Amino acid sequence: MTLTAPGSVQADSSAGGPIPPCPMRGLVCRNCGATSAPVAEHACAECFGPLEVDYDPELLRAVTREQIEAGPQNIWRYAALLPVGQDPADRVTLDPGLTPLVRADRLAAELGMTGGLWVKDDSANPTHSFKDRVVSMAATAARGLGYRRIAAASTGNLANSVAAHAARAGLPSLVFIPSDLEPGKVVQSAVYGQTLVTVDGSYDDVNRLTSELAETDEFEDTAFVNQNVRPYYAEGSKTMGYEIAEQLGWRIPAQVVIPMASGSLLTKVDKAFRELVAAGIVEDTGWRVFGAQSAGCDPIATAFDNGWDVVRPVKPTGIAKSLNIGNPADGPYALDAVRRTGGAVGRVGDDEIVQGIRDLARTTGVFAETAGGVTTAVLRRLVEDGRLDPSRETVILNTGEGLKTLDPLLPTVTPTHRVSPSLSSARQAGLVG
Repeated sequence: MTLTAPGSVQADSSAGGPIPPCPMRGLVCRNCGATSAPVAEHACAECFGPLEVDYDPELLRAVTREQIEAGPQNIWRYAALLPVGQDPADRVTLDPGLTPLVRADRLAAELGMTGGLWVKDDSANPTHSFKDRVVSMAATAARGLGYRRIAAASTGNLANSVAAHAARAGLPSLVFIPSDLEPGKVVQSAVYGQTLVTVDGSYDDVNRLTSELAETDEFEDTAFVNQNVRPYYAEGSKTMGYEIAEQLGWRIPAQVVIPMASGSLLTKVDKAFRELVAAGIVEDTGWRVFGAQSAGCDPIATAFDNGWDVVRPVKPTGIAKSLNIGNPADGPYALDAVRRTGGAVGRVGDDEIVQGIRDLARTTGVFAETAGGVTTAVLRRLVEDGRLDPSRETVILNTGEGLKTLDPLLPTVTPTHRVSPSLSSARQAGLVG
């Protein structure tokens, strides 16, 4: 199956208004550079390297700020820079995006950061994580490729988003998750009435199972969003980078700190910045990319510290379950982006993660899940270690909603007082002078 008419100029949509041309030429191998048609494949036929979308640079350079700003208030304002979804009628989407960029002055002051600090808060997406961006892209590609069902292996947020997209579009879906996932994420995956399968094992076990299922006849009509349509799926993450630049007044921040599970989000935010520069939409002022991992699952951080180009798998532990991918597919490419830009990779333990969640909430009003706690705590560590410049403008990414991961906070985040319904009791508690 192949997506139709890549690079072609389309007529106006039924909703009115011009439809931008699709800039996708096909797929290209990130290792050997071999190209192919835009098919449902994630591995190169020549070297088995990972495939990503190949764009026509002339079509990208034709995109303007004004064209983007005239678009809808969601990720599809960047349709002329994306592989699918140029025609609104083709989209399978919850219309995520344009999430808040929150100024974090109080947190910056605590950390001694004078260059400006922002939080890109993707908990404001429809299913409360950045995964709505990638699923909108993958599900739209899946329909264009002729698939009748969508599926995913997930650490939770992706499962939530796939089930919700399927419910909105009237498609069947299957999501596979580790059986020890946080209850909030399990409920949010199940509530949409789709098929939810828990697997007794880690995410890497779940991913291996779904890879095997995808090869069977029973699943030939199924698009696994983070496997056989992964090249299109991953491009959805670029929209976070596009939005950050646009929300900063069309400039790229000097430094960005990004949580890492597979490493894909980090590579795609960096790619978004490079594409905006190549298209002439923003000035090339340079930027540094920093990765954040949990000490319980830190294969990319370990490779960075040791100067390795290869990421060695680990067995995940720790509370940051959404980051618990022990064998990260995009690890080597994340390392390349970090090293090329002069960044670094940090790791923090469970106690620091909980404190990071509390620090972010207390100073910005943003309640992050454990991945956001990782990013906030790593930011602090990077500043303290002198690896991140506190005088340069910095953006950190919060990828999910704190209500999904309450369990780590329950022992320490409690009411400050308990009183009876009387003035004397409130006075005794020190609430009244």
